[in-house]
Amino acid sequence: MTQAGPTGDDLVEMLAALANPLRLRIVAQLAAERDYVSHLARVIGVSRPLLHMHLRRLEAAGLITGSLELSDDGKAMKYYEVTDFDLHLTAAALAEAAKTLTGPGPEEGS
Repeated sequence: MTQAGPTGDDLVEMLAALANPLRLRIVAQLAAERDYVSHLARVIGVSRPLLHMHLRRLEAAGLITGSLELSDDGKAMKYYEVTDFDLHLTAAALAEAAKTLTGPGPEEGS
């Protein structure tokens, strides 16, 4: 029995999210440990607004998840962590995913 991979649309979204070097660094950092936005921005070396933009894209792709938590002093802090995703790309997996694409095909243009 084979395990079903992501749909074609999900795979496109995941790969597009990971195609950005900064987002790849964010996922790598979060793979080591979950982190909150302010600290993650300092570690990665970007502004919080820029980090938020990239975090939203990664979360929309299902690669990370965020949760609000209260710190000891009562401040709300958003923590992010990597989801339990497993991408194994093979020609066969890509062919199966392509069958489920709902986006434009060659006859519809890009």
